[in-house]
Amino acid sequence: MPEVYYTYYESPLGLIRIGGTETFITEVVFVDEQQDMLHGEPGVTEVIHQCTEELIEYFRGNRKQFDTPLFQTGTAFQEMVWKELLTIPFGKTISYQQLADAIGDSKATRAVAAANGKNNIMILIPCHRVLGSDRSFTGYAGGIWRKKWLFQHELNITMGVQKLF
Repeated sequence: MPEVYYTYYESPLGLIRIGGTETFITEVVFVDEQQDMLHGEPGVTEVIHQCTEELIEYFRGNRKQFDTPLFQTGTAFQEMVWKELLTIPFGKTISYQQLADAIGDSKATRAVAAANGKNNIMILIPCHRVLGSDRSFTGYAGGIWRKKWLFQHELNITMGVQKLF
């Protein structure tokens, strides 16, 4: 197993822990305070630096797509859901039902929601773009208020309203 490193980025939404190897980002999660990872060393690899810079650009409204290489392990089903999340356009949303339909299993709405909840690469794998069937903001591990903020941020950028942080 490659060495895992991590750093922290103070975003407009609070502290984000960014973890990764020399090659891939493996974690982008909101945390309440700096804490040691169970497996990892403090440090900034080139990929972690790239991810941090891309997040800064995203929050400034200058980036709509991420180029940082990602790696996240899960079940085949979870990985299929995470891959499909990457196809949701910036500033757009879909429902959990639409996501289940997109992966070819219209009865898997709850499983799709559970897979979203297991996504450890928030923002870059945009699980915040998935809403309830009634268009409600539900089920975001980073907190519903952050999900709403991220959606509004992307909508503002799409509409040409730009905030600089």
